[in-house]
Parts: sequence; C-alpha cells; structure tokens
Amino acid sequence: MASSLTCTGVIWALLSFLSAATSCVGFFMPYWLWGSQLGKPVSFGTFRRCSYPVHDESRQMMVMVEECGRYASFQGIPSTEWRICTIVTGLGCGLLLLVALTALMGCCVSELISRTVGRVAGGIQFLGGLLIGAGCALYPLGWDSEEVRQTCGYISGQFDLGKCEIGWAYYCTGAGAAAAMLLCTWMACFSGKKQKHYPY
Repeated sequence: MASSLTCTGVIWALLSFLSAATSCVGFFMPYWLWGSQLGKPVSFGTFRRCSYPVHDESRQMMVMVEECGRYASFQGIPSTEWRICTIVTGLGCGLLLLVALTALMGCCVSELISRTVGRVAGGIQFLGGLLIGAGCALYPLGWDSEEVRQTCGYISGQFDLGKCEIGWAYYCTGAGAAAAMLLCTWMACFSGKKQKHYPY
C-alpha cells in the first residue's frame, strides 16, 4: 500500500487523530465544571449538563434529577458566552477532525498529501486549535449565570469558581487544542513527500 506521507507525516497523522479525538471527547462531555446542588453532584459542559433541579408536585419540594443531557434548545444554554463557546469550540473540533481524517487517508493513498497540502493542513490545524482555545477562554465568562451560581454556592462570577471546580473535560479539550497548535502544525510542514514531476 502506497503512502503519500514521510515518516514524520505518519507520526503527524497519528498525533493529529489523537489531538482531534481528545478535543472532541472533551467538548462533548458535560464535565467542564463540577459543583453540587441540594447535596447532589452537578456538572456542566458548554451545551450539556448532568443533574438538574425539578419541582416534585407530590412532595412539594425541589428534587435533583440525576441524569445527563443536552439543553432542550440552543437558547436554553445558560449564557450567551457559553453559546458562543459551543459554536467556536465545535467549529475548531470539526476542523481538527477534518485534517486528522485526511492525514490518516494519506497513510494509505499515494500522492494525497504533498508538502503544500501538508502546510495548508497545518494552517487549518492551527486555526482549529485557536478556535478551541478561544472557546476555552470564553467559558469562564459564563460562570456568573444563575444556573452556575446555584451550583457554585451563589458566590461564583466571571473567572471566579466559587465552590465549584474545573472538570477533566475542560483540560482534555484544551490539551487536544494545544497539541494541535504546537506539535501538529509544526509536524505538518514535514509530512508530505515531494511530488514527482512526470515528463509528459
């Protein structure tokens, strides 16, 4: 099976896939922020949440429903900053996945990734990582929303966690973006083989 990648290119393809998968898993999981409400653990992502309060009519009190899910609508996301974060991070993850899958195909298809295509792919990865990084930077701006304040002891604010903690998914998303920007972008420049020039 012919490959259009150099040895560095094969490592780049695998690292691209790992960084894209890491960012995408972190983005999809609702474990960016941890707190508690009514004695139950609560966690948030950008567009998902685990555990939420509902009014129990039979007992006439608030109870926590311990399950995870998306918000019912885009407008249901607690803050404008988190809505922007969802769009920006989702776009970045999409770009990283696109490049990673193209790079993996380059392992099997000859003349798919030239040096120029590799450099363009690296630029796209840098942009994807930048978008995800921007999403991660925007996320703390939504910590002053009412839902987050209820979970964080009513003392959280922008860039102030209150009684909450940052979850593993936030770090996972950021680490994937950092790997894409710092390692993959650089390795992409050396990923493609020199194109053969045919005399005809």
